[in-house]
Amino acid sequence: MGKKFLKFEYLLLFAVFTIATCGLVYELVAGTLASYLLGDSVKQFSFIIGVYLFSMGIGSYFSKFLTKNLLNSFVEIEILVGLIGGLSSVILFLLFESIYSFQFILYFLVFITGCLVGLEIPLLMNILKDKVEFRDLVSNVFTFDYIGALLASILFPLILVPKLGIMGTSLFFGMINVSIAIALCYLLKKELKKVHFLKTKAILSFMILLAVFIFSDKILSYSEGKLYGENIIYTNTTPYQRIVLTHNKSDYRLYLNNNLQFSSADEYRYHEALVHPALSMAKSVSNVLVLGGGDGLAVREILKYKDVKKITLVDLDEGMTKMFKINTILTGFNKNSLNNPKVTVYNKDAYIWAKNCQEKFDVVIIDFPDPSNYSLGKLYSLNFYATVQKLLKPDAVAVIQTTSPYFAPKSFWCINKTVMQVFPQVDAYHAYVPSFGEWGYTIAINGFGTTFNTVNRKVNTLRFYNYQFDTFNYFSQDMISKNIEINRLDNQILVRYFDEEWGKLQ
Repeated sequence: MGKKFLKFEYLLLFAVFTIATCGLVYELVAGTLASYLLGDSVKQFSFIIGVYLFSMGIGSYFSKFLTKNLLNSFVEIEILVGLIGGLSSVILFLLFESIYSFQFILYFLVFITGCLVGLEIPLLMNILKDKVEFRDLVSNVFTFDYIGALLASILFPLILVPKLGIMGTSLFFGMINVSIAIALCYLLKKELKKVHFLKTKAILSFMILLAVFIFSDKILSYSEGKLYGENIIYTNTTPYQRIVLTHNKSDYRLYLNNNLQFSSADEYRYHEALVHPALSMAKSVSNVLVLGGGDGLAVREILKYKDVKKITLVDLDEGMTKMFKINTILTGFNKNSLNNPKVTVYNKDAYIWAKNCQEKFDVVIIDFPDPSNYSLGKLYSLNFYATVQKLLKPDAVAVIQTTSPYFAPKSFWCINKTVMQVFPQVDAYHAYVPSFGEWGYTIAINGFGTTFNTVNRKVNTLRFYNYQFDTFNYFSQDMISKNIEINRLDNQILVRYFDEEWGKLQ
């Protein structure tokens, strides 16, 4: 009899472990998906975690009203958690472009999943309370619960998302939830009522999840086709971002986490304006550093200068730089620049890499994504620019893409003002890029040995930049913002400016 109770206890404790693992995975899936589709990862994860924990509390409260057939109720809830949690990412991907109240659906699914997960632990404790001493029951249940949560938090970024993607991960763990229900139906069939009905529901739910899992790539392609409205020719989910390459009659477009990175029709305007003012002003261009710019398009422009001897590119995402090294369409855009023997690529966090770098550079090109969250905002901080300044030789030049002065003037001038605290000479300029609109840059000189109007070298093959800097640094009244703060690590005011300004356009 003791062995039977032991088997019963271990089965349900293993279920606790699975519940915790799957529950946290569903929470992480919702947070990651919200970050991909809505931006601002810190805000999205904060809201998701808050709603999820609150709903678990609601579920725990209502568990006291379940007084009959507790084991049956537990299996029923396990099936529901698997179905709702597993299908949540599919539903969210499909509905993102279809309904106005997407965030309501997002938080509703998180709330329902959290309520169901919150029901399960108290329910299990009620099932086991007459079979296990209370002290052992509480310690065992919470031990398995926290171990499961730890496992999920490790597996999610390192293995699950890179290998299965967001949609595949939620479906896979949905199947695990339902598999536990199926196993309980077989192993505890004497303790369960209407076991055949439960077993049928569980198996049917598993088959639904398996079918959706098998066709998840097609479902994702369909949902992204609706989202982008273009022919998708390549997708990849890296540990850092979702990469989508589309093609239509007029151009190719690259999207990172649903944000346009470039259009092949006009990216030359952006990259010529980014690179050539700095390289023409600098006294020397022998050693150039590129921070960000994993597409190799800025490197393509730098390589047009024959006196460039060495280029160091630091980009966090190996999936991005690898794609632009081997994909024949993309290497056509960057002229195979990342495979040039002058170029060395480091897939590192630029913030940490710059702090540890001892080398000095003639030019630094900073081409990071816009500061839409705090992890990116630190790369636009006073602290980071002070680090960059130490990497520059005397009279060396740094240039930074600084978002749109028309759509986000506070953000633009916040970056400019922050850079001014570090460098002796700082100026701003902008260029019109049809796919982006008016786009801005901040340029800085580490000394007084050269000026912004100096032209030390030219390339005669440019399509856009004319080496007349004055024609690019006039700002009309509607692109100027005053009374802005400096972006520091401890306030990250830039992220708030950016969210306020670009949020109005969404």
